[in-house]
Amino acid sequence: MLTPVRARFLPVVVMVGLVLTACAPTQAQPSGGSQVAQPSSNLTGGTVKIGMAGYPDSLNPGNGLLTEAYTMYELVYDTPIAVTADGSYVPEVATDWSVADDGVTWTMTLRDDVVFHDGTPMTSEDVKFTLELYRDTEDFPYLPSYPDVFSKIEAPDPTHVVLTADSPIGNFEYRMAFMYILPKHIWEKVKDPVKFENDEMIGTGPFKLVKATQDESVELASNQDYWKGAPFVDGLAFQTIDNGDTRIAALDNGDVDMIINTPTTAVPALRNNPDLALVLADPLIADLRDLIINQIKPEDCPTNKGGKCTGHPALKDVNVRKALATAIDKNQLITVGKSGLATPGLTLVPPGLGDFYASEIPDYQFSVDAANKILDDAGYADTDGDGIRECLPSQDCKTGDLTFRFTYPDNIDSAPAEADALKGMWNAIGVDIQIQGLEEDTVTSICCPAFDYDIILWGWGSDPDPAFLLGVALCQEIPTGFSETGYCNKQYDDLYKAQGIEPDHTKRVEIVHQMQQILMDDVVYIIPYYAQLVEAHRVDTFTGWDDALAPLGLEDPGQLSILRPTSQQ
Repeated sequence: MLTPVRARFLPVVVMVGLVLTACAPTQAQPSGGSQVAQPSSNLTGGTVKIGMAGYPDSLNPGNGLLTEAYTMYELVYDTPIAVTADGSYVPEVATDWSVADDGVTWTMTLRDDVVFHDGTPMTSEDVKFTLELYRDTEDFPYLPSYPDVFSKIEAPDPTHVVLTADSPIGNFEYRMAFMYILPKHIWEKVKDPVKFENDEMIGTGPFKLVKATQDESVELASNQDYWKGAPFVDGLAFQTIDNGDTRIAALDNGDVDMIINTPTTAVPALRNNPDLALVLADPLIADLRDLIINQIKPEDCPTNKGGKCTGHPALKDVNVRKALATAIDKNQLITVGKSGLATPGLTLVPPGLGDFYASEIPDYQFSVDAANKILDDAGYADTDGDGIRECLPSQDCKTGDLTFRFTYPDNIDSAPAEADALKGMWNAIGVDIQIQGLEEDTVTSICCPAFDYDIILWGWGSDPDPAFLLGVALCQEIPTGFSETGYCNKQYDDLYKAQGIEPDHTKRVEIVHQMQQILMDDVVYIIPYYAQLVEAHRVDTFTGWDDALAPLGLEDPGQLSILRPTSQQ
């Protein structure tokens, strides 16, 4: 499933940063609704060992922020509707769906042979309960935004769910594609779903949780009763290996069978190893690098949610943000950070989303002279001759000059080099940064809704619909922790609401383009690049990888389900 996660590396997919997928292919069929043939007993066996950069921040799907968490959700849970590698929506546990003539009443028909890992049959009551739980738990960071348009959800019989929206919607399938179905008989006893750790992770997916060791590993076993057919392998073992070189060494030594978050610097060596398969792909939904700029206004600071709002005052000035954007040589960053395996970024909506991508918007063209002029005209001068411009008299700058805290999660292998490159670019216009790499959970804690930072280098993986990423700039998301920048613009909010209820695709595209233009004009984010995905796996331990789908396919439950030991070939 192409997932909307912050690529912590997000998210996006996780992975689109993995990217996470729910293509659920059979041997050659990418389809979330297709059947996987039940393996014969002499073709099963083995545990696939996977090296990843981080560790799931939560086993509770409602709380998940990190890419690694969504990897587990995709393997352990099913959703009503799935997304294929080409962006098509296909049946998962919902066999079909339709909208009534009134345009607001949707009906899903569910399979009658789906069973939770504890042996309890799944029914429409579980789906209804799940949707309502995600919708009504405001402190869940991501998932409430999907079912929030449905004012009424009913389960008239065990295999049908009826959802009623207040207005027509043009993206019903998208709103169902990330609704990880939870067992009502367990979750209805939970007093506080936000604090529920969900240590057992009972779902209906192809794999079951065996053991999760914080910051070390996650072990999954194959679900022998899976409605699509049991996986060929016995299970999956995810190891947290935070250093990129160490991940490469583990793959090379055979300690793991595949790695995700593959450093691009390792591509030449991987290509020359006959025991390894290297897969490079321009993903359907791009893994984008972003620079998050703290621009929250004091009056918007969510102090009741732990907001500290310590951002540098000068970053609230759009002229400073425009100068930073103009001083960035994106091609240099692509070379430094991705060894050339990326394309220059533009907006939060990546090119993979087709006509939703506003390619007509002009970017801030790299020019040191133009960036210096923007700051000169705005009154920022280097009066003491130390090479760094001073703040304006009206700004209460603790440092006194344009020196910003610059933070990145330390599991991004290329982040140190990218940060150093940015420092050089911005020094050329009289701006400095103090660089620090932090553990990704720590970055989350200072980010949002704390707003206890100046600039963060991070990344997003996108949904197959633009609504998710565009939602990070809404005023209402500042106290939820979803907004990263603290940006608030009523005109933008009104457009977001309009696109969400616009059933005409052409008109919706126009609105989405207007929103991207506003974000560009106000420099809410700076998007240095959209990266290619790089994955690698061994060919001498397991076979069955469908590299035509990779790297999307490498994290797909269906793909992992059909692997088998090479020795059995």
